[in-house]
Amino acid sequence: MPLTHVEFAGLTHLGSGKVRELFAVGDDAVLLVASDRISAFDVILPTEIPDKGAVLTGLSLWWFDQLADLVPSHVISSNVDEYPDELQPYAEQLRGRSMLCHRLDMALVECVARGYLTGSGLKDYVRTGAVSGHTLPEGLVDGSKLPHPIYTPSTKAPIGEHDENISRADAATRIGDDLAAELEKLTLQIFGRASDLAAERGILLADTKFEFGHDPAGVLRLGDEVLTPDSSRFWPADSWAPGGAQPSYDKQFIRDYLVNTGWDKVSPAPELPDDIVFSTRSRYVEAYERLTGISFADYLATS
Repeated sequence: MPLTHVEFAGLTHLGSGKVRELFAVGDDAVLLVASDRISAFDVILPTEIPDKGAVLTGLSLWWFDQLADLVPSHVISSNVDEYPDELQPYAEQLRGRSMLCHRLDMALVECVARGYLTGSGLKDYVRTGAVSGHTLPEGLVDGSKLPHPIYTPSTKAPIGEHDENISRADAATRIGDDLAAELEKLTLQIFGRASDLAAERGILLADTKFEFGHDPAGVLRLGDEVLTPDSSRFWPADSWAPGGAQPSYDKQFIRDYLVNTGWDKVSPAPELPDDIVFSTRSRYVEAYERLTGISFADYLATS
């Protein structure tokens, strides 16, 4: 059965995201539980992808470790055996797919970095020649490498609504000049580090999004998930060919399938057939294993 907050009826449920369930733990901590739900075009699909929540959690934890010298994460622990007593009755549901985290006051923008032109950035470029105020060279196509990575913040839309690209000036208006500048700097630093690590493993990081927030002590932390196939576009470097859709390790595969069905991108979405589910799971697992160098089976066994 799909994992929902109903499975944790004894806990204080704070909310449901497209993928995650969020629970209060004491006054200063939250529990994030990654389900196997998947969304496309801001609509939650009726079909789940087995083990997806564990892939997202394991990969996020690995990236948080790689980035710790640049910015602290929100993670307190992912070891279920170290969780407070109130969480122990749910240990088996939580194992491998949960993180106990600092409660954060989240910045009200999503921090997007792009190294390649595709997705909503491509649409903006075709229409205006720019993305979030960055004027780009003429003649770029879907999949083109940008002259340098760019920061393109977006709004944080409620579930079912679409995030919208905004300019850096718009972001500063929403969150203040100082925080906007700090988030832009951190976003590009993290993107650079992640791009280099991915490239060493034969993967291009086309774009990604980050979320930041301040903990109760005022420390700025990297929150939510980070550099997963849900929040990033990962392309195999050896098959990169600008001019169209790229083979990917992310949910672009799902988006492409849904477009070909003729679905109007309005809820409810169609069910996914078994072969699409299997192929999507395989891509997520391969992304985890290629990036981390760890067997996904070993991650599950040791979580």
